[in-house]
Amino acid sequence: MSEENLSVQQIIERISSAYGVSSQKALADALEVPANNISSWLQRDSVPYKAIVKCALDTEANLHWLLNGEFANSRSADAPQLRGKSLYDEILSTGGRPVLRRILDAYGFQMQKDLGDLLDISSGTISTWVRREFFPGDVVVACALDTGVSLRWLATGKGEMFEGRGAPVVAENVLNIAQFRHESGELKEAGTWALDRSLAPSSTEGLIFVQGLNACWLVDTATQKISNGRWFISIDDSLDVFDVVRLPGGKVHLTNAAADFACAISEISPFGRVVFTLEKHQ
Repeated sequence: MSEENLSVQQIIERISSAYGVSSQKALADALEVPANNISSWLQRDSVPYKAIVKCALDTEANLHWLLNGEFANSRSADAPQLRGKSLYDEILSTGGRPVLRRILDAYGFQMQKDLGDLLDISSGTISTWVRREFFPGDVVVACALDTGVSLRWLATGKGEMFEGRGAPVVAENVLNIAQFRHESGELKEAGTWALDRSLAPSSTEGLIFVQGLNACWLVDTATQKISNGRWFISIDDSLDVFDVVRLPGGKVHLTNAAADFACAISEISPFGRVVFTLEKHQ
């Protein structure tokens, strides 16, 4: 998000308007910051992103209006549970990895590098957010404007990811199935995934969608009898994806990018058959 066309003076005036104050001292009191912060923002022509986030969540003023004046100052119907300093403290207390996770989810990214490439931010800077539990207010604002996700959800993790849109409409040709992330041999819940029924097998019982680092899989967990093909296999309680070939004598040959070996069927546990794979090309 470019700052070239943003007027810090006008942004501060809109924040003051949202709070209903007319002096820098009163505005500083509303934002719970030292009075000289306001003068510093003006002198340095520095956009006060954290103040914008606090004001939008505290007063429910329209984020676009606060930032660039393009939209009318509007308020949502539901009042926030926290206000003022309590809300501000909650925002800052959710910095670091939690807020980074929400930003990545909003953009649909799996890796910090993808976010850095999009916003031209170094990996070292993003790692610093995590290490210092820092709240990147400017990135939160940019992400909310860029993706349309709820600013409240991005900043605090509370509420719906997309507020004001109601429950998603499920079309007749769309099947919502459970979605998981594959991390370190385990599956972690990650919401739901909309599957076009034309891509689903005849039986949809037990279907799940799994996100990996560079690939995603539609998995049929209802199928448990191992056959030739691609499978999620549990070995010593650790899940991974393997291409499976049945061998004589009750044995199987398993291969993936990191392994190539044969073993007895009794030594492994099938989790589910992979229906299809979506791969990310570098």
